[in-house]
Amino acid sequence: MAMTESTGPAGSDEPMSAPAGVVLRPFAGEADLRAFVEIYRSGNAADNIQEVVSYEALANWVGHPSDSFDASRDLVVAEAGGSPVAYGWGHWVDTTDGLREYATRGHVHGDWRRQGIGTAILRWNEAHLRAVAATHDTDRPRVFGSGTNERRVGAMRLLEGHGYQPARWFFEMLRPTLDDVVVPPLPEGLTLRPPRGEAEMRKAFDADVEAFADHWGGFDASEATFQQWLHDPDYDPELFVTAWDGDEVAGAVWNVIMTHDNAAFGWKRGLLDSVHVRRPWRGRGLASSLVGRSLAVLRERGLTSAVLGVDADNPLGALGLYRKAGFEVDMRSIGYRKPMELDR
Repeated sequence: MAMTESTGPAGSDEPMSAPAGVVLRPFAGEADLRAFVEIYRSGNAADNIQEVVSYEALANWVGHPSDSFDASRDLVVAEAGGSPVAYGWGHWVDTTDGLREYATRGHVHGDWRRQGIGTAILRWNEAHLRAVAATHDTDRPRVFGSGTNERRVGAMRLLEGHGYQPARWFFEMLRPTLDDVVVPPLPEGLTLRPPRGEAEMRKAFDADVEAFADHWGGFDASEATFQQWLHDPDYDPELFVTAWDGDEVAGAVWNVIMTHDNAAFGWKRGLLDSVHVRRPWRGRGLASSLVGRSLAVLRERGLTSAVLGVDADNPLGALGLYRKAGFEVDMRSIGYRKPMELDR
């Protein structure tokens, strides 16, 4: 296939190649975001993944730049005939297993698959992330990271063809009905109420970060990430099932009504997002109680099914807990890594 040269990432001397008629360029703002909504929908439809994204969610994502991710710096758009047909981005995070991971992501419109665009975006992301890594002073080993649903066969082939190796598996679990929900009792001394006001929302956010410090992977816990979470258009804190011990958050589930997916696919579905219990309150049945109460809350809102995500090797037995609560594995995803060499 004939190739055309496009602008490489800032700080990189490597020219970027894209298929003939396709140009890689920086992110240009609102008009790009509106195109991203359709790119995301079309790519998922091609992979038989029933998931959409809203303009509002994308605007919130790019609207809180941080050291880890800034759309003006870290996001690339593939354009053909004056219109975006794909986009990709990179970010970095320190992981709980002692690495600094530079993650590459991207989406290609379903009508533009198998033309080399995904490869061009991956190469752009890697070159950009390598240039970012060269500015970092860290003793942590550097790795590239990525991830994909197993239904994205093309993405798996692309990553594995570029040296990425599976490092972890994750499950999306589905409870197809909200019938026969069991709500185990709350451990003694705890109370349930939603967080209210920014100070309590900060406590909820910090509790989640602390709880997941025991889990594989990493998370950017910066103020920018908190503000992005605080302003997430899909979140309603009144749906959060939050357990308090006095003024301390013991654990929580951030429940979400999947408004856009429900409208697109005719569902009445909720998401149990970020089920977590802080270490001092573990081993008392709190997680089971929070999950059961979350299912009851979603049912009270008129929903009829629920999903959640889990690390297949979760060290705290979450997979068994969710199965006991009526969830079964619906889809699998893979987390990939490969070593990064700065000297080329």
